[in-house]
Amino acid sequence: MTTPSRLQLPPGDWVSLLDGLCARFPRIDRLQWESRFARGRIQDAQGRALAPDMPWQVGLEIRYFREVADEPVIPFEENILHHDAHLLVADKPHFLPTAPAGAFVRETLLARLVERTGNTDLVPLHRLDRLTAGLVLFSTQPQTRDAYQRLFRERRIEKTYEALAPALPNLRFPLERHSRLQPGEPFFRMAEVPGEPNALTRVEVIDAHGPVWRYRLAPESGRKHQLRVHMAALGAPILGDELYPQLQERMPGGSGQPLQLLAQALAFDDPLTGQRRSFRSARALCVPG
Repeated sequence: MTTPSRLQLPPGDWVSLLDGLCARFPRIDRLQWESRFARGRIQDAQGRALAPDMPWQVGLEIRYFREVADEPVIPFEENILHHDAHLLVADKPHFLPTAPAGAFVRETLLARLVERTGNTDLVPLHRLDRLTAGLVLFSTQPQTRDAYQRLFRERRIEKTYEALAPALPNLRFPLERHSRLQPGEPFFRMAEVPGEPNALTRVEVIDAHGPVWRYRLAPESGRKHQLRVHMAALGAPILGDELYPQLQERMPGGSGQPLQLLAQALAFDDPLTGQRRSFRSARALCVPG
């Protein structure tokens, strides 16, 4: 079962819970809401099934489970690298979303891990976009979640990525790319704009043989698509990137050549024990044939 969404019922004059949800979410057919009620997928905050003819109660918190008809199957498997009382570290494949969004509900890393572990308290502490592979850190319980979330808010976690991109023989490495990123056009792309920098990426070369080099990327900030934008701006867009520097037509189903970007390593001092912890992906990038 997927992780439920939560809704606090807003003011409205609807007679029943079913009527209110149909009005609140007009893109979802009434028959689909009726089906969810019949299967116990509309619940109160304690997880008890609610009836469709229940009166609309302003302020009541309900849980409902998002469903997508004909959801695409992602034929790639995640791996669990570490699992303890506070943390779970997963190694995500390309094309698998971290959390439910858009056309993906069941076929997400979070939903798969909840099903595998039975732990509905799992929450990703950060996210990788769907096309990026590698490490994702999850909190396994609410009691210690904020301690680990602070690592990201306070930039006390070291994130290392690997990327395959065209050679840049005219630049001197290592280098740093500073720029200001903000939403661009279309809305799902980011763009560098004038102004005070809000994004910093350190770039090193691991292997400089041939027309495609292997790079190590260390983002100090965590802006959306930061690494992809910065590499494209340097003149070396990451192999398989359909968004930067130019928007390209996507393959049907969105599963063309993998983006050659890997969240390779995470390291930090554990906020509960002070112990140094580090994790490394078992995945590897390869130049598409």
